[in-house]
Amino acid sequence: MMIGEFARAAGLSIYTVRFYEKIGLIPAPPRDAGGRRVYSDDSLGWIRFLKQLNATGMKQADRVRYAALRLQGEATYTERRKMLEAHYDKIRADLTALQKTSDLMQSKISLYQRLEAELAASEKDNNND
Repeated sequence: MMIGEFARAAGLSIYTVRFYEKIGLIPAPPRDAGGRRVYSDDSLGWIRFLKQLNATGMKQADRVRYAALRLQGEATYTERRKMLEAHYDKIRADLTALQKTSDLMQSKISLYQRLEAELAASEKDNNND
């Protein structure tokens, strides 16, 4: 697929795709006879994985490092696994913190619901006097 189709499928701008190539996040794709980039479905899967790493807070420098290791092949399996394990530990810690925040927010929402109900009942009682 050409860069425009690839960018749309990946949910990125053409500028971002070119930038990702420039910094080494995605390898430069082969080009057709007219010199246009031609992306594969594998490249699309890779970019989607990178977007997930980004969405979970992996720093760009770490994603670039991971991408460089990936290009080096099977000799880097252990290092890539360790990077992903460390990132997964961070994700789990973030989820724990988010769950605590979610619990607190639910508690506050319940408190306000109760206070609103009490206020409405009090106003009703005052209007009936």
